[in-house]
Amino acid sequence: MSNPSATPARRQIVWPSVITVVSAAILIGAEVFGAAFAGGWALAILFGLDTFGSHVLQAVLFALGVVVMIGFVRGAQRVEPFTRRV
Repeated sequence: MSNPSATPARRQIVWPSVITVVSAAILIGAEVFGAAFAGGWALAILFGLDTFGSHVLQAVLFALGVVVMIGFVRGAQRVEPFTRRV
């Protein structure tokens, strides 16, 4: 049986870590998504695509940017944990 008087460990948010990761994500996200749109536009011109093709290419690169950003935030959270046990 479990001990009824034992309380589960509380978790506290580590705000400096959260602010650091969010700030870095904003900076890197601006670069990643800006590169996705500019790269889609440039590649569409290079390959002679029309406006629709340009938008499709930009959407694909944007989706790739989302994957990159998710990976960045997950990796950063491992280095800078958002919570700690109190």
